[in-house]
Amino acid sequence: MAYQIEYAYTCHIGKIRNNNEDNFWCCGEQLAAQNQGMSHIHSGRIRQSELPLLAVFDGMGGESCGEMAAFLAAESCGRYYEAEKYRLRTEPEIFLDRLCENMNQTICAYGAEHKIYSMGTTAALLAFDEERVYSCNLGDSRIYRSDGEKFCQISEDHVLGRSLFGKAPLTQYLGMEEENLKLEPSVSEQDIKVGDRFLLCSDGITDMLSDGEIADILSREIPVEETTEVLVERALKKGGRDNITVILCEIMEQEKTRFQRLLSRFYK
Repeated sequence: MAYQIEYAYTCHIGKIRNNNEDNFWCCGEQLAAQNQGMSHIHSGRIRQSELPLLAVFDGMGGESCGEMAAFLAAESCGRYYEAEKYRLRTEPEIFLDRLCENMNQTICAYGAEHKIYSMGTTAALLAFDEERVYSCNLGDSRIYRSDGEKFCQISEDHVLGRSLFGKAPLTQYLGMEEENLKLEPSVSEQDIKVGDRFLLCSDGITDMLSDGEIADILSREIPVEETTEVLVERALKKGGRDNITVILCEIMEQEKTRFQRLLSRFYK
């Protein structure tokens, strides 16, 4: 069956932070390096056969290093995708591994050039080939799947144990010098069907909302744009302590063209 993906995305600075260290790459769209988030939610629709790629980045590092790392990741992601998109048809997992290597090298090269040694970003990516979807992540930005009945996290949190004070340190992220620690993105393959929803989000959502709350919101029979709005509003209502980035997509049966409708009538 031919599928299409309906998606919605937004990025909000939150209620506490003075700067936005999140970024994303969603079907060709991203934010500038210096930004205050988005004022509204964007939405769209794309055919699975176009091999769409969705990604969320949550930067870290003082003195504007976090937003630069997230921006460089998004920019590098877009460049690599446009040049190597064809690999998603035959080598999706290799595509994702090499994409992560490319983004990592871009951030490390910028840090070395500017003598910055404390910049990095998480990454959560969703890539579609013509039959399945592949998730990939580094760090603690998450990817969830919901089909209305079952809800689960399909990304892996790369964190060092639990911390009693503040956030636990990340064991994987973009911006790692690989001579010190090998970059090892978590990649998984998922079958898809009509009605499946996939959520990519930064910890501005997951630190504010429990998995149960997220599952409840995703299970509601409302459009992806409205669902995205509810997620952000709920996170803000519960404190909005961090930047918030959300990309939500739903698998839909692809609409037939006028020619296909006429053809199906003819061959009934």
